Amino acid sequence: MTTKNYLSIYAKSFNWSGFFLPKNIYVNCSKLYDFCRTVDNIADQEASLDYKKNELIKFKNNFENKNYENVVIKNMWTLMNEFNISKKIVDDLFDGVESDIKEEVKFKNEKELFIYSYRVAGTVGLMMAKIFNIQKRDTLRRAIYLGIAMQLTNIARDVVEDEKKNRVYLINYSKDTLINIKKIIYIADTFYNSSFIGIKDIPLNCRFSIVVARRVYRQIGKKILKKKNLDSYKKAEKIYVSNFGKIVQTLFSIKDLVVLFFIKKSKYEKEKEYNLINEHIELNERI
Repeated sequence: MTTKNYLSIYAKSFNWSGFFLPKNIYVNCSKLYDFCRTVDNIADQEASLDYKKNELIKFKNNFENKNYENVVIKNMWTLMNEFNISKKIVDDLFDGVESDIKEEVKFKNEKELFIYSYRVAGTVGLMMAKIFNIQKRDTLRRAIYLGIAMQLTNIARDVVEDEKKNRVYLINYSKDTLINIKKIIYIADTFYNSSFIGIKDIPLNCRFSIVVARRVYRQIGKKILKKKNLDSYKKAEKIYVSNFGKIVQTLFSIKDLVVLFFIKKSKYEKEKEYNLINEHIELNERI
């Protein structure tokens, strides 16, 4: 089985920031993304729920049994072994994707939102940090926060698209939709803020790439906040950052890189949200 570079196809913002990574690390990050995207595509494909459930079961079984004929699975196990990535993190990712394969997805509260965001994206941030050889527990926490921030951005951006699939990730969706979309962006911003200091512990040759990725993706939320009404939000369809916008944010990232050298760490940020997730998933076993 041959693989495509899903990073360049689906994740243009990450692929842009990947330009600033050493080639060997970019290749490893691309392999990780290939795996995560392959799993995600099972839930997002145009097919019946039964078909998608069966496809996920088959892929999980192939993963569990280390079916190395599948290059995506082989590459993922290689990453897990080389960088000490716990299988529990991958299982969390599977759980997150599986939770999307339902007739209807609707969250009752922020706890469910945070657990879901950890599973489908916080896991990716954590595994990425492992690839960067991050050892500090506090920094690994902040890698989870960055993943959650980006997932919340996705949720705020894709409300119309998700609604067509009977997926409602917004809390209090029946009320003012645009206000709830913007509320998700404000929550995402708190996670972006908490993730920032953790970048200080990323090896210098990888640090700028993550600063750029964080800035570019956060810009999607800022563009959403500028929408004055729901109609303008819907007409914008899938909001993204243009190449010119990416260049601008890359230049601003130089300032962020300088700031990182001077700021001091503060502990226990987002403790409430971390504990909400930890009540359901033992995060310390993953970190």
